[in-house]
Order: sequence, then structure tokens, then C-alpha cells
Amino acid sequence: VLFLDELPEFHRDVLEVLRAPIEDGEVTITRAAGSITLPSRFMLVGAMNPCRCGWYGHPSGRCTCSPQQVEQYMQRISGPLLDRIDMHIDVPSVEYEAMRRKEQPEPSSAIRERVNAAREVQKKRFAGTEVSCNAYMTPAMIGQYCALDAAGEKLMQGAFERLGLTARSHDRILRMARTIADLDASPDIQAAHLAEAIQYRSSTLLK
Repeated sequence: VLFLDELPEFHRDVLEVLRAPIEDGEVTITRAAGSITLPSRFMLVGAMNPCRCGWYGHPSGRCTCSPQQVEQYMQRISGPLLDRIDMHIDVPSVEYEAMRRKEQPEPSSAIRERVNAAREVQKKRFAGTEVSCNAYMTPAMIGQYCALDAAGEKLMQGAFERLGLTARSHDRILRMARTIADLDASPDIQAAHLAEAIQYRSSTLLK
């Protein structure tokens, strides 16, 4: 796992270097004496504020950034890099009432069991291949294991046109939907699984 906190604060050229390793799972280091290619499979996780002061969009109106400053802050992360990140999730600030609730969240042990079960499904699915999980499915595998019914096709077409998706983001949504279906112990991708996957790529801040 490669976790980059305050993502826009990294130099843009440094972030752009990540594009090839994310896509290919390899990194090539070139020096005067030659070059070497090494395996580089990792899960990229990035975190960022909505603006430099951190308050943009908050109901309190505490944000001191101008619209131009907010836009410049967001533009430090390029569209091609964002296109290679499967999930774009807006996390709202925690309100006081939520902090005082007494409900018990789902324990990590239960989540672990569900994830392990989904991993076993994927292990069997890709047995005999070099692919280990849904994230690394080839285009041919996506066509084989991510078939959509009529409702799913209509939903996907609407999202593709409405969100201006690329071919890469189209495939990433299908991989994500397949994973959500596996976590739900569903042999097929249902419309609800696809809708959830699309939702993870429809952030208003990261378009």
C-alpha cells in the first residue's frame, strides 16, 4: 500500500510518474549505464482536503479560499492520474450528533471474513492464470466475467455519457462492480452493484 496524504501538495511531476506503475505494475529506472525494470504492484491510497484551508463546502462558511484558489488546488492532480484511481470518495466532516451516537459499527472480524470469502472466489476464478484478483483483469477477462444484463447496460451507457467516462474508467468501473458483487456473494453483476461502482467515480470535487 502506498499512502499519500495531502495529495495535491506533492509536486505534479512526482505524481505523474506514478501513472505507468499503476497501469503496468512495473517501474523502469534509467541511468547512464543502462536501465532496469522491476515489479511494482501496489495499492495507491491518497487523501486530500477540498481546498488549502480545508473548509471548502462546509456549511459553516469558514472557507477563506477564492473559487480560483480552489480550482488551482484541484488542478494539481491531473485527469489522467485520477482516471487510474478506482474510487473517488468525498468524506464529509463529522457532525456532533454523529459523534455521540451509541450504535456499534460492524466489527473488523466480520468484514475480514467477507473480504477473504471474496478473495477465494477470485482465486478460483483466475486459477491457472497470472491474474490474482479482479483489479488485474485483462480486457478479455472483463468481457468474460463482467457481463451486464439489459438494466446494467442501460445504466452503464447513461453513466458513460453523463460523466464523460474514458475507456479506462469504463473498465475500472466494471472491475469494481465485479468486486462488489463478489463481496455480496453474487455470481452476476446486478444493477445495484454497478450503481455503487459508478458512484465511486462521480465525485463532484474530482471531476
